[in-house]
Amino acid sequence: MTPLQQERLARFKANRRSVWSLWIFAILFALSLFAEILANDKPIIVSYDGNWYFPIWNTYAETTFGGEFETEAVYRDPYVDALIDEKGWSVWPPIRYSYHTINYALPGPAPYKPTFDNWLGTDDKGRDVLARLIYGFRISVLFGLTLSILSSIIGVTIGAIQGYYGGKIDLIGQRFIEVWSGMPQLFMLIILASVVQPNFWWLLFITLLFSWMALVGLVRAEFLRGRNFAYVTAARALGVNDNTIMRRHILPNALVATLTFMPFILSGSITTLTSLDFLGFGLPVGSPSLGELLAQGKNNLQAPWLGISAFLVLSLMLSLLVFIGEGVRDALDPRRSY
Repeated sequence: MTPLQQERLARFKANRRSVWSLWIFAILFALSLFAEILANDKPIIVSYDGNWYFPIWNTYAETTFGGEFETEAVYRDPYVDALIDEKGWSVWPPIRYSYHTINYALPGPAPYKPTFDNWLGTDDKGRDVLARLIYGFRISVLFGLTLSILSSIIGVTIGAIQGYYGGKIDLIGQRFIEVWSGMPQLFMLIILASVVQPNFWWLLFITLLFSWMALVGLVRAEFLRGRNFAYVTAARALGVNDNTIMRRHILPNALVATLTFMPFILSGSITTLTSLDFLGFGLPVGSPSLGELLAQGKNNLQAPWLGISAFLVLSLMLSLLVFIGEGVRDALDPRRSY
């Protein structure tokens, strides 16, 4: 690491709140990546009659375990569970429900309050809330990360072109951005999401249509300033092509501001997905979603565990990202000491 990078890392470590937030967020995200192992209605490993089976990753018929049907085994069925225990054993996830599993053995009507079987209760369809929170957290973070990276690439590229070349390119680009950003984005997202059958990639494309503008102005200003520096002028006089100058001499300076805004762009992307899901224009029906769980909490005020659980997870996630963003901002600010 260069001395400058070491100094920035030391400044980030000096902010204890940001360091702890980064660790907590990284641990939660890493755990959510293994959601199938944490919450599933299938065993992780089954040992039956001397053979090993992995139901989470493979599909096995009920006849494999001595049953009668050729269809996939329903491992939560006491009959199938007894067949496996007769000649072997199984290792289950800590939560024996997936995000779509319905608990038909509830003591009362759904949504049902937290029990030993459903730690955070069930939603109005009888599905385990904790399992849906784990899967919903993963989808939200993956959606936010993908959208943030793609929108940053597009925004940095357009801002760099506008700022470096200036003139008519900059003028036309700015007028287009002014018109495009003046549109009611949420209403446009709702209209576009209602035209097609929404899924992860469609929602990503639709939200990307508007989210790329977040960094254009910042990068454009950095390139407008940097293109007149002496070392840039010298490189241009030596015959270095524009792509190399932009990538090697000006872009590193612009990336400092870009990295500062990345955690905040990520939190905004997660909020956008949650808003669309809450309004019913987000992920397909049945998908694990924090916004959909918030909507259920609004529609079922007699079941406060729904709204409270989704609110706590969402507020924790966004708070951690904001704290991380503050640490990155302080680390990249040369005026701050540690």
